[in-house]
Amino acid sequence: MGIGRAELFAILEPIVFMYKLGKTQQKILLALVGGVALGSAGSPTRYYRILRSIRKDWQRINQQNFNRSIRKLAHTKLIEERRLKDGSYKLVATESGRTQARLLSIVGNSIRFKIPQHWDKKWRIVSFDIPEKERFFRKVLRDHLKALNFLQLQQSVFISPHPYEKPMAKLVAFYNAEPYVQIITAINIQNTTAIKKHFFKK
Repeated sequence: MGIGRAELFAILEPIVFMYKLGKTQQKILLALVGGVALGSAGSPTRYYRILRSIRKDWQRINQQNFNRSIRKLAHTKLIEERRLKDGSYKLVATESGRTQARLLSIVGNSIRFKIPQHWDKKWRIVSFDIPEKERFFRKVLRDHLKALNFLQLQQSVFISPHPYEKPMAKLVAFYNAEPYVQIITAINIQNTTAIKKHFFKK
């Protein structure tokens, strides 16, 4: 039996929304959820050295930034240290951290989505009517649409010529918000001159 919307939003409400997590914080969280084992003497410096030794892209991140990111993630309860039986410590993502990492993955994959060179002459329209009690998802959805450069036609209607149906459907399903969101693929819509100018600037 899946978790209900009310329970899900109760879990997600305290989480720092993904757009407010810095790049280093996102990298740390995704690394932990992705299976990177950070176990040592419970020191941010040691964690930093371990990551630098196993991942080349971490060598561009300075230690001060890393330590600050660790502290913020711990403060927001997205990660925590667990003491092992041998007295050493292991840095792990909390349940909230794993949920946030999954959202980061969904959104990140859609933002990195490669836009086709040739338009297929179809419009993707996202329309929603989300109740106030689930306003957290309303903000998530709006921010996500803006990040993907959707054009806002009305307060709760956005449009794009790009094939984002699948990533948008994944985001909506992640929040169990299907009753509130319509994702439409349209061929013919009226008054598209201004819309085309927005997306197809020469």
